[in-house]
Parts: sequence; structure tokens; C-alpha cells
Amino acid sequence: MQTLRVELGDRSYPIFIGQNLLDAGLMKTYIKGKQVLIVTNETVAPLYLQRLVTSLGDSYKLDTVVLPDGEAFKTLEYLNQIFDGLLENRHNRTTTLIALGGGVVGDMTGFAAACYQRGVEFIQVPTTLLSQVDSSVGGKTGVNHARGKNMIGAFHQPQCVVIDTEVLNSLPDQELSAGMAEVIKYGLIYDAEFLRFLESNIQSLMQRNPMLLAEAIYRSCAIKAEVVAQDEKESGIRALLNLGHTFGHAIEADQGYGNWLHGEAVGAGTMMAADLSCRQGWISKADIQRIRDLLLAAGLPIAPPEGMSAERFKELMSVDKKVLDGQLRLVLLQRLGMAVVTDQFDAAKLEQTLLAGNQLGECC
Repeated sequence: MQTLRVELGDRSYPIFIGQNLLDAGLMKTYIKGKQVLIVTNETVAPLYLQRLVTSLGDSYKLDTVVLPDGEAFKTLEYLNQIFDGLLENRHNRTTTLIALGGGVVGDMTGFAAACYQRGVEFIQVPTTLLSQVDSSVGGKTGVNHARGKNMIGAFHQPQCVVIDTEVLNSLPDQELSAGMAEVIKYGLIYDAEFLRFLESNIQSLMQRNPMLLAEAIYRSCAIKAEVVAQDEKESGIRALLNLGHTFGHAIEADQGYGNWLHGEAVGAGTMMAADLSCRQGWISKADIQRIRDLLLAAGLPIAPPEGMSAERFKELMSVDKKVLDGQLRLVLLQRLGMAVVTDQFDAAKLEQTLLAGNQLGECC
């Protein structure tokens, strides 16, 4: 087992990474009261719910809420199912919520914990690669709205994050690819050496080599923990973690949440951000080729959906959280391993990127 720590003063917490941690009872130290509500979904519950319940033992009044599986259910309507479970079972302010699932479960459980009785504690037990390396760490919680992804939410830090790498053995290939989009992001924005590690090992990673996956998860979480410690509420450097996300969120909203996985949309969005960075003269065509090759090797899309117009992109991107005073800001690459959040890009070149489709990276 490896351990990291997100340093946030009196709200600091550990990230545990290792095999079979579901059975280790690690989280019992971080449950202060006698009530626990486990939130999971219909896919994860048959696989891992009983293991988690068994590891907790009989020391708690334990209740469960099983949500439908999918991004389409990450809404205020389904959030109420969590509140129903808390209220019907009379959970008080000392209760602890445990999120057992992917990013949707983690985001919704964290948001419910932030709101219930004005704030109770929760623990993240992420079961997808994407949630293990990204959404479970850092305290961003929330739900989607038809007009924008993650526009309703709160910052609410977990008590701990328990990453059991063994659960990735049951993850569908498409979900593994989606998670790899976020792993690749860390190398592109922050750590060129990690990017080279990914390029050298991408085939073995996609074949689920356990040692290499554990290393990729650890290094991804270490980068995110460092960034969050510097900028918890995304007023500065933390916005860099959104490489490809402004374009990607627009794709998700246009296609309908769940029709493109979040990581798939981020993959295409990353290629669009790289294309614009190249048009700006910041990265080379050789850099673009490295990014394209890595995304393709990870099984990710490298172009937006056919027929999605530039005007539709701009309409949806205009409600992105990085828009300030009506000005769109984007995360772009100054070089491989270094990114910037900027509104200093050529609008005509953005238009070219939005129109490039399958030709992304060909014209810079």
C-alpha cells in the first residue's frame, strides 16, 4: 500500500492506494459516529457492496442507497434519493457517507454530504480509473444541469480516499480508456517525465499491468494532491487540471450526458486544445503527433462528433465555469509538461480549431 496526503491544514486527508483495500477496514478510523450511509450504483453494488459492508463489521447502523448507473442520472432529481435515504433512516450530524463507485457516485455523494444538515463527513472509495485519479481527490462535488456540466455543486473535502486497484479488473475497456484521458492530462500539463513514462508503457497500461497501473495512479494523485494543496477552490493553478474539459464538456452537453463518456469527451477536447496551442505557435506539429499517438493508443477519440458546429461549441462553452465577465478562458499548452489558463488566444484560430473536425493538428 502507498499513501499520499492532501495538505489542507485541519482538513488534510490521506489517499490510500493498493490492492484489496476494500477488505482492509482502513476507513473505520475515519468514521466518527455510529451511522453510515453507503451510496453506490446498480453496476457496482453486485460486485463490491457486500465486501465493503463486511469490512466495516457490525459497529455501525449501516444503510445503503443504490442509484442508477450513468452520467444521465447525475441530477438534482436523483440526488434526492440520497437525501431520502438519510432522512428516512434518521441520520444525524455525526453520520458518514461513503461513495462506492465512479465519478458520478462520488460527486453526488460528496454534494449530498456538503448539503445534509449543512455538512456531514464522507469518504471516497472510487471504483473506476477516472475517479481514482481525478474526481475522488480534491473535494469538487456536484451535479449536472441540462445547460451545463457540474454547474451546481460545492467544495467539500472527504475524510480519506481509498483506492483499491484490484477493482479495475472488472472495469470495461471503454471505461479504462476514459480514465486514461485524465492520466494523460497530468503529463501534458505538469510533468513531461510522467508523459514519457506513459508513452513508454501505454500498451502495458491498457493491458492492465498491475504494477504500472498502480504507478500511474500514484503519480496522477500526487500531482493532483500538490495542485489542490496550492489552490483548493480553483482560483489559480487548479484550473490547469481542466485541460480539454471546456471543449469536452461542450461535447457531453451536445451529445447528451452519458452518450460520450466524460473521459472520451476529454480525450477529444485535449486534442482540440493541443490543436489551438499549435496554431498559436506554442507547441510543434511533432508535439501534436505525440499527443495524437498517445490518445489513440489509449483508445480515445481524437476528434469531436461529426456535425457539431462551431456555433454550437461556442454556445455551450460560453457557460463554462472558466468564463469570467463574459470572457472565455481556455487551458492551453505552452509546451509539453506546461500549461496556462488564458484568454489571450486568437479568436480566428479558435474558430479554425472548432471547424477542423478530423483534421485536428494538420494545419499548424
